[in-house]
Amino acid sequence: MLLEDNNPLASEPPQPSDLVPQSVEIQSVTEPPFLTEAPNAQDAAVRHRPEVPEDIRTPWDWIDLIIFALLALGGAFFVTIGVVFLFAVVLHIGAAQIRTSSAARTYFAVTNQVVLSLALLGYIAVQIRSREKVPVWRTLGWRPLNTGRRKSWVVYSALVASGVVLSFLVESASAAFHPKTKLPIEVFFQDRRSALVLMSLSVLLAPFFEETIFRGYIYPPIARRIGITGSIIVTGVLFGVLHAPQLWGGWAQIGLLILVGIVFTYARAKTGTVVASYLLHLSYNSFLFLGFLVGSHWLRAVPGGH
Repeated sequence: MLLEDNNPLASEPPQPSDLVPQSVEIQSVTEPPFLTEAPNAQDAAVRHRPEVPEDIRTPWDWIDLIIFALLALGGAFFVTIGVVFLFAVVLHIGAAQIRTSSAARTYFAVTNQVVLSLALLGYIAVQIRSREKVPVWRTLGWRPLNTGRRKSWVVYSALVASGVVLSFLVESASAAFHPKTKLPIEVFFQDRRSALVLMSLSVLLAPFFEETIFRGYIYPPIARRIGITGSIIVTGVLFGVLHAPQLWGGWAQIGLLILVGIVFTYARAKTGTVVASYLLHLSYNSFLFLGFLVGSHWLRAVPGGH
């Protein structure tokens, strides 16, 4: 007993505090940084709430939309100057010819729109990749369409058919409120080549560009800020207003296009993917121009152009 008490190596009896488990630091599982960090702290807190749908959680917010709008306005000015220079130096088409020739005016407008759209999409892609290494297209809403228990071809066919029906209804309503003045867009249908170029752009490229920008980039941060219903209306109004110069003077046509934009955005919000609004947009535009082709007897009623 004496040896045990004097042994300096003997362990002391455990104290009560030693029996209490030490606190363990537990690292919580959090969402990826781009879902919780943003320049605006309030918007970041909104995105962090679990009730916020995944399809509107993006690494950009409404401030980025303002910057994007300013860049789009400035970009439109500089792109136009660049395309004018390209036409004059490379194609030897001057400003006077662009004003007087419907074909030259169409080529200029289409080239200008394609270059501007590509520049804006490039800016968006760089912005996303510079913040987080995430898939650009999926982040922009290009997610697979969830068809649930229904067959995929049934859902896709229903969306295409809905776009056709929407186009028919809009055309019927537009005919009932035919504008008294000539719409600016009608100058692109004065000859066959111009009509074909414009129709090709409107079917092959415009639905992709516009759905990516309006429903993929603009819609999510507005939905987080004012709610999904409000964003559906705001995005649809923006879609119609930005197309207003093409329909200036046709106020009923502009109003109908706003309703079309609201329908497209509703499809995007309901399904959580841009694929749905893209299919609606694609079939809508396709049926519009199919109707024009039939009405013009497959362009035989349109001058050949020069």
